[in-house]
Amino acid sequence: MSIESFITQYGLAAIFLGAAFEGETSVVTGGLLAHQHLLPLVGSAAAAVTGSFFADQLFFFAGRRYRDTKPVRRIAEKPAFAKALDTLDRHPTIFILGFRFLYGLRTISPIAVGTSHVPARTFVVLNAISALVWGVVFTGIGYVFGDGLIELVDTVMPRQKLVGVAILVAVAALMIAAIRFWRGRHARKAGAAGASPDDDVSPDRSR
Repeated sequence: MSIESFITQYGLAAIFLGAAFEGETSVVTGGLLAHQHLLPLVGSAAAAVTGSFFADQLFFFAGRRYRDTKPVRRIAEKPAFAKALDTLDRHPTIFILGFRFLYGLRTISPIAVGTSHVPARTFVVLNAISALVWGVVFTGIGYVFGDGLIELVDTVMPRQKLVGVAILVAVAALMIAAIRFWRGRHARKAGAAGASPDDDVSPDRSR
């Protein structure tokens, strides 16, 4: 089942789950469907915000509670984990506010923060602010982005509303996929350029 079909069928619950475990595509799709008056705009944004917030709180507390278990230690072996901890050391507040916007760090970062000495109360506050901004921004992108394409759809297929929605969702998904691909390729090139055979990443780094 495609993302757009899942959200069309299950509504705000699908946006909540998509924001928690999939990412921007589900949230932008919710904004597009809100533009088509198939979902409430405020409800779509709220589902995106709460889904993202609760998922990252879950990952944070998993990192804090199970930091010494094998599953978390395996995650800690990933280069992205060390990168997250290094960035957290240098810019803790900015990192917590911005990790959900960073390619390749969105899921692993709250786990990494959980293994650090960042107080749970501090993470809750910063995570709530970040989730609010993230959910509103990407829902808004889907909602506003729909204007131009809806005019095109109305011209080409004025009586085929669902087809129009599918086109809007497909275009948004392709754009997000292209951005992710470009950012991932750029990150890999930067990592290769800065890598050294003597680099040592410690998987058991803790606070």
